[in-house]
Amino acid sequence: MPKTIAYVANADSNDIHVLSFDAATGKLTPVEQMAIPAIAKPGSSIPLAVSPDQRVLYAGLRGEPLVAAAFAIDAATGKLKHLGNGPLADSMAYIVTDRTGRWLLSASYGGNRVAVNPIGADGIVQPPSEIIPTPPNAHSILSDPSNRFVFAACLGGDAVMMFRFDAASGKLKPNVPDRAGVKPKAGPRHLRFHPDGKRLYLINELDGSIVVFDFDANKGTLRAKQTASAVPLGYGGKVWAADIHVTPDGRFLYASERGTSTLAGFAVDPVSGTLRLAGNFPTESQPRGFAIDPTGRWLLSVGQQSHHLTCHAIDPASGKLSEAGRYKVGTNPNWVAFVTFD
Repeated sequence: MPKTIAYVANADSNDIHVLSFDAATGKLTPVEQMAIPAIAKPGSSIPLAVSPDQRVLYAGLRGEPLVAAAFAIDAATGKLKHLGNGPLADSMAYIVTDRTGRWLLSASYGGNRVAVNPIGADGIVQPPSEIIPTPPNAHSILSDPSNRFVFAACLGGDAVMMFRFDAASGKLKPNVPDRAGVKPKAGPRHLRFHPDGKRLYLINELDGSIVVFDFDANKGTLRAKQTASAVPLGYGGKVWAADIHVTPDGRFLYASERGTSTLAGFAVDPVSGTLRLAGNFPTESQPRGFAIDPTGRWLLSVGQQSHHLTCHAIDPASGKLSEAGRYKVGTNPNWVAFVTFD
């Protein structure tokens, strides 16, 4: 069976916990705790990104200094070796590589901008080559499966910005039209493509809604077709939705909601990509980040207030979640990433 490793970034303890993951049982075993070097001042979160070849893990530092730390991943153990740091254009709420692994894409919530950094042959991030202003509060960024288009969710601008992307030069150019709008004050936050590449899903932070967009792969544009809700029925408190992921087979979608400390699960229609609620499931306190393992059988959710991780089993028929184990991690965990080696 392939070796699977989970990485958990912890903002207040300034470290990454490395855990070996048994995809047969859902059990996690600690491997190491990697202190993030060069942190002088902690930030509110530590976004993670994995290179397409799964050889390098990147951690974005939102405190000082504003850098992306690169770590080589040991394929035998999952342990990390610090390669070096590269400058970021701002405090970046989200980082991700493009589909080639040659560019680091990032979004700045406070700086209202997105940026592109070249990645050197040694895996270390180079100074930014492209910085593009956006509407307020750029919260995430993602390239499409073809790597020809890039999308950025802007919370304060109530829009998903649409760019054309040149993977040879790393240049971003506004598409026509340049944005897809959402309901005012919904608060666009995170984005995720369906594995078939035909749909893009958006989680809105401020009202907990999920927008299903049809994606035109030729034009790189979006058309909204459905809005669902990640908020449990009857809840009247503050909504604070966070993350969104789709299982590798595309059958189920999950979203985290911090106000209720729940995960919303949805069955995905195989033809239309629309969503049908499977349930709202309790998880760790204030679940900012989570991830689905490469088999699609397990979901790992971390709680910013509980400082723990819960492994949830995904029912293959209904998509419902059940707790399979709970583990202590670092302080203020906010991001989870998986890698798998044959």
